[in-house]
Amino acid sequence: MNTGVPPICALSHANEAHEAYDAREPHEPYDAPDAHESPDGSGPDTPSLLLSELIEHLGRHTVTPLGRVDPTGRVLGTEFYDALDELTDAPGGLLIVPSGTHFDASHLAELAAAIADLDYCAIAMKCLDEHEPVLAAIAETAGIPILRVAPRVSWGLFEALVGRLLGEQRRSEDAHFDRGAEPLFALANSLAGLFGGSVAIEDLGRRIIAYSSVPGQAIDSLRTRGILARRVPASPFNEDQYRTVIRSEEPIKYPQLDDELPRVAYAIRAGALPLGTIWAIYDSEVDHLTPEQVERVKSAGAIAAAHMLDDIRVREAGQIPREERFRTLLSGTDVTGTEFTELGIPDERGAQLLAFSLGENDHPATLAQLRSSLQRQLSLLHPESVAVARRGRVYAIIADAPYEQVRRLVDPLVPMFDRLIGPGITIALPGRAQRPNEIARLREQADVLFETAGRLGGADRILTVAQLRPQLVLDRVAGLMAQESATLVDPRLSSLAAEHPQLAEAVLHWCQAFGNITRAARELGVHENTVRHRLRRAEEIAELPLGDPDMLLVTWLQLRALP
Repeated sequence: MNTGVPPICALSHANEAHEAYDAREPHEPYDAPDAHESPDGSGPDTPSLLLSELIEHLGRHTVTPLGRVDPTGRVLGTEFYDALDELTDAPGGLLIVPSGTHFDASHLAELAAAIADLDYCAIAMKCLDEHEPVLAAIAETAGIPILRVAPRVSWGLFEALVGRLLGEQRRSEDAHFDRGAEPLFALANSLAGLFGGSVAIEDLGRRIIAYSSVPGQAIDSLRTRGILARRVPASPFNEDQYRTVIRSEEPIKYPQLDDELPRVAYAIRAGALPLGTIWAIYDSEVDHLTPEQVERVKSAGAIAAAHMLDDIRVREAGQIPREERFRTLLSGTDVTGTEFTELGIPDERGAQLLAFSLGENDHPATLAQLRSSLQRQLSLLHPESVAVARRGRVYAIIADAPYEQVRRLVDPLVPMFDRLIGPGITIALPGRAQRPNEIARLREQADVLFETAGRLGGADRILTVAQLRPQLVLDRVAGLMAQESATLVDPRLSSLAAEHPQLAEAVLHWCQAFGNITRAARELGVHENTVRHRLRRAEEIAELPLGDPDMLLVTWLQLRALP
């Protein structure tokens, strides 16, 4: 994918050439710039970039500018637009409008005028080809450019690209480290020279993609095994440590734990997108990290993110449009009917939707980690699979398969994700879709399964329609009765429940016991004669013919479904 950014060597050759790299002379430590000085050393320097330069770096395949671009306009950061929130006062901000295709021209014109008054630098949004002239006119009238983002570029990737370019601007003049064949190995060596211990750079799958080879560096058996296997060995401390590091904005210092030497860890990010982690063994006698060490680790994280993001763009260029097609299916808008073919799913076979809920643990970094891990696992058996994060949940699509095969696929995921990400993940299997326009309905059905299971508080971690069908039927009946209460709700039962709750409770338990007085009395904790008395009273007060089968069904449904 050509985005206009000069290509940086991908990481795929790093592991193959590590032996030759180990034999080289150690690289000089990377000299990171002072975060509190501008490039000329005169004072604070806020990372920024000329809007024209940003457009040039992103390239015409990523953005198309509409309207006049101020040659002196600078981008200072990004803001996401939410129609329910007030606009943030962020001069120099690039306003990202993910849902812009759903706004009419008048709304967009008002938005453009409002952010022009707030001194934003531009708007970024997607649109259909036929709407481009309208957007260009709005941009000219409001005096603020609109960047039309290519449909295949996800908003997460776009924000990450902009964040990376802004982060590189502050460091570009001082990035003296070797951008040769093995840049991440050189970066690891630079940090090892600073901390005196072995350094490993890992991706989100805990694969070691680069490591230091400085003579005399401190190293333990855990790091040695990880380098030999190219993967982080299992440890009882892993899960908690990785969750904490990925969510932290600062380097984290861990003391010695059993045979593990002390470590400093820092998350690698491109904008808000987590990409991996850096782990450096350090001197155990150091109580606190120095400001220089903190800044050098952060600088290394930004540099590693640049290389890893380029690698992702090269390796997953074909995955981006597939994810966008899947998002279209989930939203149910602009579905053309050819999406299954474009995703590699045979039309005659249909598709299965898988949904994953993190409950209250829906941190953006955790969602990204879940999506990445899920995609890797599914692609082993289903190369056509696509996984995306959407509104606090992760959804995946695969070619249709018998239910038993789907269960064999997802059953091992529960303990694996408990170990990698944390306990509490629930999986919903809403069913199959024969046509692309049925995926949005399945997504809604999955959301209903999560909501229903959460309300019932069951222990099941894999949810299906068959499993929850009784409660789904009752919920639908309750909704129908509430919507058409004048026709469907018997006022006699409503009065009985409100004025004589004990009698209504006795009728309900008797219905649920299939007319068995003994069982109803046991569930109520009263004598059998008490149940008989309450049933007679209920029939007298509400004039209920409980001997009629149809009336018995209606009575049970109303008492069971309505609160």
